[in-house]
Amino acid sequence: MAAIKTEHRFRLPRGFVDSDGQVHRDGVMRLATARDEILPLSDYRVQSNRAYLVIVLLSRVITKLGELERINVEVIENLFSTDLAYLQEFYRKINEEAGTPKHHVACPKCAHEFDIDMATGAVLVEGQGAENRPG
Repeated sequence: MAAIKTEHRFRLPRGFVDSDGQVHRDGVMRLATARDEILPLSDYRVQSNRAYLVIVLLSRVITKLGELERINVEVIENLFSTDLAYLQEFYRKINEEAGTPKHHVACPKCAHEFDIDMATGAVLVEGQGAENRPG
């Protein structure tokens, strides 16, 4: 029986910049549990602003981000909006879809369609592992 992959690596498009100016881009997100999705609903910040749910939820499931010792709400609040959107999509992909989190894209020059691994940027070839990045 195959083991379930519970942790997935990612690379933020821009990265979190800490107080020393260091950029943290590479991280790990674990699969969410029912508890992860239920407990934030009792958080006063979520009760007063439902949009805050994603902030609290991501702070629970991101287990590593660069060299940071802790991932908390303040870290997630200070991400660039591009990185927050990326993490929301990554969360959805690993928790709602089976297998590798990926995007289906088309080449703007030739319109060839293919899948890209969201974690590594590698081109995914059906029935094989990942290839190197194009270009």
